[in-house]
Amino acid sequence: MDTKNLNLMRTAIYGAGSLGTILGAFINKAGVPVELINRNKAHVEALQTKGAQVTGTIEFCQPVKAYTPDEMSGTYDIIFLMTKQQHNKEVVAMLKDYLAEDGVLVTFQNGLPELQIAEILGEERVLGCTVAWGATMHGPGVCELTSEPDALSFGLGSISEKRSRHFDKVKELLELMGTVDVEENFIGTRWSKLLINASFSGMSAVLGCTFGEAAGPKESRRVVQALIKECIDVCRVGGIRIEPVQGKDIVKLLDYSNSLKKAFSFFIIPIAIRKHAKLKASMLQDIEKGKLTEVDSINGAVSEYGRKVGFPTPVNDCVVEIIHNIEQGKIKPGFENLKYFTGSF
Repeated sequence: MDTKNLNLMRTAIYGAGSLGTILGAFINKAGVPVELINRNKAHVEALQTKGAQVTGTIEFCQPVKAYTPDEMSGTYDIIFLMTKQQHNKEVVAMLKDYLAEDGVLVTFQNGLPELQIAEILGEERVLGCTVAWGATMHGPGVCELTSEPDALSFGLGSISEKRSRHFDKVKELLELMGTVDVEENFIGTRWSKLLINASFSGMSAVLGCTFGEAAGPKESRRVVQALIKECIDVCRVGGIRIEPVQGKDIVKLLDYSNSLKKAFSFFIIPIAIRKHAKLKASMLQDIEKGKLTEVDSINGAVSEYGRKVGFPTPVNDCVVEIIHNIEQGKIKPGFENLKYFTGSF
């Protein structure tokens, strides 16, 4: 790929944690400069002195430029937003001053954040990106890629009818790491990622395990299946068409209307997630660090939409309640939490 035009753009990854550090390492490795911004001074210092150390299914070390937010200066043509959603209003309002007049902000966040961000920046300056791979931070500057190399893909789209002038440049940047699907039905793409997060990330946080470990035992897999079913049903009621994930029609594979299809769905769940079996939810990583999670933007978003369209979501409601109790120190992540789902489906 000819990266000459990309080198003329000024790009930053704001909130460069595990995902952002690895994405930034790949882009810089391809010869295109991108700045990594993070509030964690130890992480920034490690990136500055030792480079971004990528471990896991792909291993390399890449020199990068890294800064804390108070060290930012000038304006950027493209900002990748990879922070949690809890403080979006304050963060996006701050980043607005660092965005060029024709610049674009690309959100990589979970849930459905684009509408709120568009209220601050305008629809034409906001793009959304879904990430179909996972990562874990093991220490300052060290991040593990937990998905297989052939599963590195992105979904890119816009909520605006008029596409940003930087859309193609954003696509080219992402292609320096993996494949990019341009999504015309971006809300449907958001929901396909939300379905995965609500079911597998939600249970990873509840049980204190990886995606694969949640999908394995029958008792936990039943809850995963129920979460998937709720997401599919609430979208059907709301008239949302869930898009395929990495070429796989997850609704066709995992939805069911009779006992035979339900048995097939149950059987295929561990197979469907096998390339991401080692992935540990970012919510669980937050819990382990004593931080609040974004469960309200994931399972809570499913519950909120269910209330909007008049469809009950008791299993997602239960995940939200369990994780809030974990955050408050009332219980701990573990398979014993499966007892709280009794009677919810």
